[in-house]
Amino acid sequence: MKIAIVTDAWAPQVNGVVRTLSAVTARLRALGHDVLVISPDQYTSIPCPSYPEIRLALVTRHGVGARLDDFAPDAVHIATEGPLGIAARRFCLDHGYPFTTAYHTQFPDYLARRTGLPAAMFWPFIRWFHAPAAGILVSTETVRQQLREQGLRQVLHWGRGVDLDCFSPSAPPPAVYARLPGPIQLYVGRVAVEKNIEAFLASDHPGSKVVVGDGPAREALARAYPDAHFVGAQSGAALAGFYAGADVFVFPSRTDTFGLVMIEAMACGTPVAAYPVSGPLDVLTAQSGVMDDDLTHAIAGALTLDRQTCTTAGRSFTWEASTGQFLSALVPITGPVALAA
Repeated sequence: MKIAIVTDAWAPQVNGVVRTLSAVTARLRALGHDVLVISPDQYTSIPCPSYPEIRLALVTRHGVGARLDDFAPDAVHIATEGPLGIAARRFCLDHGYPFTTAYHTQFPDYLARRTGLPAAMFWPFIRWFHAPAAGILVSTETVRQQLREQGLRQVLHWGRGVDLDCFSPSAPPPAVYARLPGPIQLYVGRVAVEKNIEAFLASDHPGSKVVVGDGPAREALARAYPDAHFVGAQSGAALAGFYAGADVFVFPSRTDTFGLVMIEAMACGTPVAAYPVSGPLDVLTAQSGVMDDDLTHAIAGALTLDRQTCTTAGRSFTWEASTGQFLSALVPITGPVALAA
């Protein structure tokens, strides 16, 4: 099958969307599918205002359409609502071809945090973008219900997965942990205002706080919380070691659609502390994490959980299952495959 994936989030960005699309693309290719990824690194781009790590491609629907036309896909998946996604959406609509989209990011909430404007102001754009899709792929039941309340009813399930060859309790911890007083409390992810990391750093549970990741808020947070340990972005075995060696993984975000990092932590045997919001409510059980409106209480509770049970819970999410769900959700282009006008 020839599958075109159009995404505004791709390497060198480091986030859950990129890791999800990269992993699924690799597995699709390993299964023999021909996958074209159209991403910002292939075009002239400009930095996103207030978030320069994200690049915005300077494209038109004709430029993206030419790539799709040359590839002649059997199915088109538009992963993001940025310039590339908008261009691909317009091209498919102009030519009458079905496509799927995905709701990876709570953009209304993120933009509300960054602008001070109400999230309701941004929902009309989300409805406009996704309404023509033959299917909208979502990771949890909470997000499914949220989109349905916005009038977007063509939602399909696409779960997330863990690389079980990498994320394991046996991953060796980083050397820095040996000199830190316990319990070691870990955050992994983008260091940005919408991730609510300050709530984690301000919690008063004793021990050491470690932040893995990078982003526009890192410098300010490092100044405000000099006792915290900011180690930058990590990947692969090194990242698995940070998870496996920590005593608790703290997920302070209130605006995520899933939280891939939670299941990576669980697969490494590390219990999760979080708020009772979208993402944690869909992923965590009483055996793998503790949710509380008081994050310090959640941390204390998570530290009492059995690590083997957490491992079992985390390893129930696999990329193989995620890839199969993605394939089953795709909508094939009917009639002539070529996208020429």
